[in-house]
Amino acid sequence: MILILNENIKRLRLARGLNQVEFAKAMGVSKQCISNWENDNVMPSIEMLVKIADFFNVSTDYVLGRNEKTYIDVSGLTDEQISHISLIVSDMSKLN
Repeated sequence: MILILNENIKRLRLARGLNQVEFAKAMGVSKQCISNWENDNVMPSIEMLVKIADFFNVSTDYVLGRNEKTYIDVSGLTDEQISHISLIVSDMSKLN
């Protein structure tokens, strides 16, 4: 198994449309810290890994590259809203 933590952090950050400064502010760290994570110079602490996963609403296994599945928290949505989201996901999957 190849851990691609640095690539996943960068990919998740870019998908959210954040630059390193914005992401650093959200995480309460410096831009240099984010740069070090993304360049595979330093690994985030366990506590920070959990914070990163929570921020992007993914599992720590996903951030670590141990699991490719992503989940969307639909708590609080109605069955009808969940059905609409499921249809959108299904349509998007067909495009890939």
